[in-house]
Amino acid sequence: MQSTQTPAVPRRILSSLLSSVSAGVVPRAGAPYIAIGRKDEIAALLSDLEQIDAGGGSMRFLIGRYGSGKSFLIQLIRGYALEREFITADADLSPERRLYGSGGSGVATYRELMKNLASKASPDGGALPKLIARWIGMMQDELTRDGVSPDSPHFDDLMARKVSDTMRELEFLVGGFDFARVITAYYKAYREDGESARLRMSACLRWLRGEYSTKTEARGELGFAVSVIIDDDNWYDFLKLWAALVRKMGYRGLVVFIDECVNLYKITHRVSRENNYEKILAMFNDTLQGRAPGLGIVFGGTPQFLEDPRRGLFSYEALRSRLCDSRFALEGFKNLIGPVIRLRRLADDELLALIRRVTGLYAQFYKWDARITDDQQLAFLNLCLSRAGADSMITPREMLRDYMTVLNILMQNPEATFEQVVGSAVTLQHEDSDPEDAWAPTAAEKSSETPVGRGLALAEERKKFNPEDLDF
Repeated sequence: MQSTQTPAVPRRILSSLLSSVSAGVVPRAGAPYIAIGRKDEIAALLSDLEQIDAGGGSMRFLIGRYGSGKSFLIQLIRGYALEREFITADADLSPERRLYGSGGSGVATYRELMKNLASKASPDGGALPKLIARWIGMMQDELTRDGVSPDSPHFDDLMARKVSDTMRELEFLVGGFDFARVITAYYKAYREDGESARLRMSACLRWLRGEYSTKTEARGELGFAVSVIIDDDNWYDFLKLWAALVRKMGYRGLVVFIDECVNLYKITHRVSRENNYEKILAMFNDTLQGRAPGLGIVFGGTPQFLEDPRRGLFSYEALRSRLCDSRFALEGFKNLIGPVIRLRRLADDELLALIRRVTGLYAQFYKWDARITDDQQLAFLNLCLSRAGADSMITPREMLRDYMTVLNILMQNPEATFEQVVGSAVTLQHEDSDPEDAWAPTAAEKSSETPVGRGLALAEERKKFNPEDLDF
């Protein structure tokens, strides 16, 4: 058995982590500290990063029920990607943010991705101006190493030529000419002083973030004409341009995470919904056929978003034929190399390990000797698993929310006992969950349930569960 010692976590991160867990939302920072299980899924996604680093592209669909850990896994992989010198961008879809749509709902997704553009030095987003400044600094250092002094009268001219030569390689891509021209204009304003230069830099950033609604408005602020602006139709082309540029900037690639894809499933208008699915098809073909080098895309969605034959991805025949399970994908076998990763329910020993990890972190943050024993933690898990349908439907989100309630009450009420609290604090009610999540388990999900996981639904098997067998 591996050590169960709780790792020391910086207090700022620990505060955000526990607040997120208590509220049932995914922590933006600190996810690795409560990462239990999902080793195979993580390994599969990390292999995608190596493929992107080699100049390829990748696309994955993380499929799981609400609260099963899709968003958590996305944030976990996002952190790993940043540590490995990738650039990341993430966005949640909503009725106002789609992959395709009129009235700005498509480019709104691009703007959200640009707002959340992150690097290792800027993990919380807003990295766009820092990326360009770092790139300019790198090229200046290269010229200095080549023997050109920054005080030389030719230094600025050589730098301008170096920027232009780099950007010229992107001009053959869709939108590449204007993209290169705006980046070059940003550099020229960057090396100047004064309010006018700052305004031109701001205008270039606005264009790169897709914030102009007309070419006339863009021309007025940029000071030169552009043939395109980033809009609902072409924003994905500019993601491919960013993927190419960040590799020239010295990074390993661009990884884009798009969560809450169930909002596409909820689009009632069939044509609009299919237009969004067609955009997914274009992304799928580009990344897997090598037409988007250095770009990785990860979608997070629920089973009905993927499998519903009327409104899900499977309702679009071109996607169904690419994403449906092969006839050889039999129960008992896992396949994490394909584009779809179905998140299994965490095994019971993994859920117990998660409870114990959270207990240690909670005690560390509040400097409190947790009044809950290992046996009581096991009893809490068994109580959760004894609920109707919990054997296949229990999720880490709902379990941890209830468990945090128990810890909060025990800490704030010294006279209360665990036995008194759990009678009213544990409120898992699967029958009252979101009706849109009522989806039959897939064959892959069924096959991933462990014997202990299936057996704990029965009292006799619960007696066989031994916490000493846990492998953390």
